[in-house]
Amino acid sequence: MDVLNSRWVPWTFLAVAGFNSCIGNLFLKHSRLVAKPGFWPMVTSPWLILGLCFYGINVILFAKALDKLPVSVAYPVFAGVGFVFVAWLSNLYFGESLHLSKIIGMILILGGITVLSFE
Repeated sequence: MDVLNSRWVPWTFLAVAGFNSCIGNLFLKHSRLVAKPGFWPMVTSPWLILGLCFYGINVILFAKALDKLPVSVAYPVFAGVGFVFVAWLSNLYFGESLHLSKIIGMILILGGITVLSFE
């Protein structure tokens, strides 16, 4: 079996793209927490630049996933995966709240992702 032609490869690209989007968001948040005032310090922040690099990788992986998946399925799955990772990791790293309504929302999103993945 050719691994690169596997049915799971585009889903893997999609999951990694969602995770990369999450990491990019976390770097952007960190860049704001350590920011010096002014526009130039913001755009030259290594944390912001690192976040943008993760977004760039994310776009490439998402585009590769679209080689095999319909955008009407891929984008909601990508966004949902990103949301779940961001909610969980922002709680872990920044102490942002992770209350019951967010947990229920994440469970519903994961359920929706599961349903969408069955084409």
